[in-house]
Amino acid sequence: MLRSMRYGEADRILHLYTPSRGRVSAIAKGVRRARSRFGGRLEPFFRLQIELHEGRGELLTVTGAQTIDGHARLRTDARALDAASRACDAVGRLFETSEPHPGVFNLLCRQLALLDERASEAARSTGGSLDPARAAQDRAAQSGRAGALAFRLKLLLAAGLAPQLGACASCGEREHLVGFSGAAGGVVCPACEEEAHSFMAQALSRALSDVPEAAAHALGQVERAIAATLEHHAHVRLMPAAGSLS
Repeated sequence: MLRSMRYGEADRILHLYTPSRGRVSAIAKGVRRARSRFGGRLEPFFRLQIELHEGRGELLTVTGAQTIDGHARLRTDARALDAASRACDAVGRLFETSEPHPGVFNLLCRQLALLDERASEAARSTGGSLDPARAAQDRAAQSGRAGALAFRLKLLLAAGLAPQLGACASCGEREHLVGFSGAAGGVVCPACEEEAHSFMAQALSRALSDVPEAAAHALGQVERAIAATLEHHAHVRLMPAAGSLS
């Protein structure tokens, strides 16, 4: 589930992303009552086996739901919850129609599962420096931002907007590819450092669980490149890839 909102006295409007119907909206009637048969499972970031009834209105009606994965560990970590929210927001904005994209569905499921795993690892980790708690937070923030950007790059690929990284997007030149143009759709000039280009190329070729490392300034360049591509080609602006949680 991408997100939900209260409706009326006891209902909720749910925004769902499905493998066979793309993004759909549904109403869960009476879900906010204490004795609702749905319990607490109709919440954002749950992976569900859901039954929907299609009536005459625009909204589908939820008639049944079973939990496949509630991502319980994710829900105990503020940073992981924030990252999950941003991942779901990106999917909802980029793939807002009912056109099915099973690959996007699987990608989102994998991202939420990884955030759930990493939330558990972060809870156990304290680091080894003089200020272990702070060091662990800094590493988690850097790793989380890299993971979020890798996820967005793969969303660009699924949307047919992946940047051209093997040659200049304007002239085809294959040497000195260290810059980026959102309008051209790929690398074009030496305006950015090579590390950002390397991160994008590796992130697109690796599994989502194998995120390449990069310095903060390089991740900033990657994020600007993704934003430029989306604004120029899809007219979409996403939230920052990662928040600044203390």
